[in-house]
Amino acid sequence: MKEMTGRVALVTGAARNIGRAIALDLAAAGAAVVLVARTDRAGLDETAALIADAGGRAEVILADITNEDSVREMVARTKAVFGKLDILVNNAALRAEVEFQDITLAQWREVFAVNLEGAFLSSQAALSMLSESDAGAIVNIGGLTAYTGARNRAHVIASKAGLDGLTKALAQDLAPRGITVNLIAPGLIDTARAGRSAAEPEHHKHHATLLGRRGRPEEVAAMVRHLAGPNGRYITGQTIHVNGGLYLP
Repeated sequence: MKEMTGRVALVTGAARNIGRAIALDLAAAGAAVVLVARTDRAGLDETAALIADAGGRAEVILADITNEDSVREMVARTKAVFGKLDILVNNAALRAEVEFQDITLAQWREVFAVNLEGAFLSSQAALSMLSESDAGAIVNIGGLTAYTGARNRAHVIASKAGLDGLTKALAQDLAPRGITVNLIAPGLIDTARAGRSAAEPEHHKHHATLLGRRGRPEEVAAMVRHLAGPNGRYITGQTIHVNGGLYLP
């Protein structure tokens, strides 16, 4: 039997890249997976099809994680379809590069709304079902630059640093409920970029990993699977860096 058979996971930002890899790996572990994105229905359907082709089960939901009502509806639908939730992966994020003096307050708030407030709203809405699980787990996906810094990313870095703090706070608050809360900070991962974040991040040009290569989304997903699985139950409140040795805390 696969280690997550009977579990239900919800992954935000599951239409492509790291989010898709996470969803596929959790499904490969036996979990039913709720796939969430704000607008990319086609990407979610592709992820769901890959899961179905491998014999897994997935549910597609379009939801705006910056909107409290939309998040509540997302969690309510999860309960209606699967009756439970064991694993929440807060992966959705915005990572646009803008020179500091050009960042508008609206841009600042938009990044915080997705990267930090989205994780807060999703975790809070999911809390009741996670508390009913005998292996509740929240895994937040952070970022390398929250620890190294980078140019033209003040709003992104501040929000991801806040996510690190939220992770530690929730680990304290939710431990009595048996819920583990951890953060994975990927660094230099090969991903396809689109929209406002389509360009290669500037800081990528100035970093090199000890292993001499970039990581794959599947290598981030493998850590999520471990932290959310039965062998990760004694790990909570931690930041795990998946970056090929680029940053050594």
